[in-house]
Amino acid sequence: MTETEAYLVKLLRQLDDPECLEWPRDYNRDEMATAFGRLVSRLEDDFATCCVVEQEVQDSSEYGRLIVPAEATVCGTRLVVCVSKFGSLALVSAENPGAFLGTADARQEGELDADDLAKTDRALNDLGYVVVPEEVLTLDYDGPSRFPSYVRRPSWWDRYFGSF
Repeated sequence: MTETEAYLVKLLRQLDDPECLEWPRDYNRDEMATAFGRLVSRLEDDFATCCVVEQEVQDSSEYGRLIVPAEATVCGTRLVVCVSKFGSLALVSAENPGAFLGTADARQEGELDADDLAKTDRALNDLGYVVVPEEVLTLDYDGPSRFPSYVRRPSWWDRYFGSF
């Protein structure tokens, strides 16, 4: 595990609260909506396109996601940005979360352009989001929260982006 990955896992553990599965204690829906709106505007400007937006995902710790259409990317593969209700955590994936083993795999397969990824990461960082790679989110969950019985082997993805 790299130093960055270790830092991110530590952050995921710090944000974990078994009393609050769907959103953190200090969750403010209006602030989240405002921040997400800024992200949507920024990526629409950066990619010169309209993004598909889903937000306020019910019974989920994911606040929302935006999709940069395939036509606006260099490789012709859509970019999906998921935002958690916890700690401004965000995930960037090509096509869909889980479609590749992470952004490095998508780049290696020619489905994700390095400049498109950098542009997306820069927007997220500029707006205060913490980008957590899929490789970290797919690690086995080892925190104190209890999951419904249908989640057999939970991951950090389940904790911060999954449904309850």
